Amino acid sequence: MMGKWRLGISAKLFAAIFSTCLLVLVTMHWGVRLSFEYGFVNYIKRGNEHRLMLLGDALAEEYTQHGNWTFLRHNTKAIFRILHALEQTPDASTLPPRGWRTQFWVIDQQYKVLVGPPRPPPAEGRRYPITTASGKIVGWVIGSPSERLTRIADINFDQQQRRTSWLIVALATLLAALVTWRLSRGLLAPVKRLVAGTHQLAAGDFSTRVTPGSRDELGQLAQDFNRLAGSLEKNQRMRRAFMADISHELRTPLAVLRGELEAIQDGVHQLTPEVMQALQGEVATLTKLVDDVHQLSLSDEGALAYRKSTIDLVPLLQLTVANFQARLERHPLRVQLTLPQQALQFGDPDRLQQLFSNLLENSLRYTDPGGWLHIDLTTDQQDIAITFEDSAPGVTDQQLSHLFERFYRTEGSRNRASGGSGLGLAICQNIVDAHDGRLTAAHSAAGGLAVRVYLPHSPHSASGLASR
Repeated sequence: MMGKWRLGISAKLFAAIFSTCLLVLVTMHWGVRLSFEYGFVNYIKRGNEHRLMLLGDALAEEYTQHGNWTFLRHNTKAIFRILHALEQTPDASTLPPRGWRTQFWVIDQQYKVLVGPPRPPPAEGRRYPITTASGKIVGWVIGSPSERLTRIADINFDQQQRRTSWLIVALATLLAALVTWRLSRGLLAPVKRLVAGTHQLAAGDFSTRVTPGSRDELGQLAQDFNRLAGSLEKNQRMRRAFMADISHELRTPLAVLRGELEAIQDGVHQLTPEVMQALQGEVATLTKLVDDVHQLSLSDEGALAYRKSTIDLVPLLQLTVANFQARLERHPLRVQLTLPQQALQFGDPDRLQQLFSNLLENSLRYTDPGGWLHIDLTTDQQDIAITFEDSAPGVTDQQLSHLFERFYRTEGSRNRASGGSGLGLAICQNIVDAHDGRLTAAHSAAGGLAVRVYLPHSPHSASGLASR
């Protein structure tokens, strides 16, 4: 069981932040302690040195007045009087607080102790000569090392500072633990929501959403998660609708074929050329439907082979219209072309011709006989715009928003003889997307439909234009 135990992300984040805070606290504690001790020793050292210098000057004046050291030998009152006088001088304002924090000795020319503790003066102590006005050295003032004084005389103060600093570290550690705990919980709250949402999403619940709690990267991640869930939910609905539409589209021609074959088998109908033609028509409908579904699936996956090169769209449109000329005359449908001399584009000529053929087929199927179709090509600095605008009948605003959906036909009867499979415009949408373009639909001024294809200029088409 212990081998399987793992720290959660909350515990890991808490440990990382808290250990960092603890390291900073300990480092700051030792840094402050070292800085304090070093500064405190220097503070005492500078003050003591200054006091010893002043004491040496005062003793030199006293020696000059008395002519010898008799006044000071074994006379503690004299040294106290001198020290008290030093506290009243203007220089005393630059010294440490009142009270000497160092031991000192006063010795004469023969190195005999005049004033000081009973033990001998330390060899490492600082010596200041007592010099008269004539320059004669009549003795020395010796002070104990400041470091030794700090360790001995100020031990209580130092221990108090240590206890206080460690108490501050302990309180700061508790505060850091509390703040880190709340901070880790606050930071991980949106992550936990995302984890829970991901589990629901992986279980197939595409309707799940998470609430973005902030506008930072986690909030952006939550918004991206919601967009992903929305896309998956939409794809699921489209997949179900796609399967339902395919089954519906296949059911009717198969039912007709089955009925006709059963009637021939039962002797109700004779296998006449007319019956064979009707059966072939249903088979052709099924074949076209299967081909359209195959083309749509390939374009959805991006599996259609696109062999792009710099091409001229003007002759490509003219060729497409020429291929439909016989059917246009039988309908009849008048076609008017408004084309420039040249329109270069970097694209796949076969797929673009398929795009133009599907749009022309759409106008041919839905425009009333005797109507017209205007194909217009314009260019500007950003796009090449190709418009297929036909005459009545038109579509409603509601139908206009569904034109590029799969299996959608504007005819209420859904007659396959004129309505097709309902996949042509969906395939057009995928071809335009593969060329980084846009496909829009609007109402025509003549009461029909206006479909516009926007293909962006590319560096390849620009270079091709320059070469020509």
